[in-house]
Amino acid sequence: MREIVAILPEAIRSILTALPSAVKEHLEEIRLRQNQPLEVRFGQQSSYVTPTGQLTSTASKGWMFSAEHAVKLLNQVSQHSLYALEEELKRGYITVVGGHRIGIAGKVVLDKGDVKGIRDITSFNIRIAREKKGAAQKVLPYLFEGGNVLSTLVISPPQCGKTTLLRDIARSLSYGSEWSSSRKVGIVDERSELAGCLQGVPQRDVGPRTDVLDACPKAAGMMMLIRSMSPDVLVVDEVGRAEDGDAIWEAIHAGVAVICSAHGADIQEVARRPMLGNLVRHGVFARYIVLSRAKGVGTIQGIYDQSMKPLGQEKIAWSS
Repeated sequence: MREIVAILPEAIRSILTALPSAVKEHLEEIRLRQNQPLEVRFGQQSSYVTPTGQLTSTASKGWMFSAEHAVKLLNQVSQHSLYALEEELKRGYITVVGGHRIGIAGKVVLDKGDVKGIRDITSFNIRIAREKKGAAQKVLPYLFEGGNVLSTLVISPPQCGKTTLLRDIARSLSYGSEWSSSRKVGIVDERSELAGCLQGVPQRDVGPRTDVLDACPKAAGMMMLIRSMSPDVLVVDEVGRAEDGDAIWEAIHAGVAVICSAHGADIQEVARRPMLGNLVRHGVFARYIVLSRAKGVGTIQGIYDQSMKPLGQEKIAWSS
């Protein structure tokens, strides 16, 4: 919270500081929309916030985020230099100290059909990056066979902890654990969420033997790391495009294990997509980890082998 509060205008800062401790402890998102009430998401709940920091379900009682506040927030985040954030604005989000991400929405500026930037920014989604060391402890025993790291697909609906789990898997592989010696890890962090880099430096602990390509397209990044950094394992978040599948094939054939994630409720849903379905049918992944929020963020709904046979069915939430 200290890192987030430090970048906010005073009016918003004082309201968030006054939130109940239980809310601040589990805060996931702060939603700010011009001429709309301040909204926060915590645990599995969403609520508006009054000017005194109290929660309310009534929109009219919430503190209103104005155009003036939007300008002040942009100035704070960019340190009064939007030009310096030009590339990040094209991607629709800004990464700040601590690896927290601020998603933005407004009027998109196009150049020959490509997104050139976003102006008249009216919506902000401040996503709190929470480092949960030990999140991978329950799944690590299933990720090795004969001393080798097994290529794994983490399947999860939105906001169920897949990025947190991937980050901790990368960290654990990089440091080494009771299950395996230390490995060279390469992270392709297209959305700056896994390592939370700021000016190229990871703000999250991803391990001492980890190399990160920040804000790089996944497919291109995987090939770049294989050619330049000789990783033992590649870690990539939210694969889904055809070129991602091609890059995963290349990595596997180069002897590099791939641990990645995809949105979905279960293996069957993911397998219905053209690219991922092809990888599933050809047995590219030796392990599948399915997450949910059944017992809170990060509930391990199931762990499955290459033939989709369940290996670990304890529903355990690392967040609880």
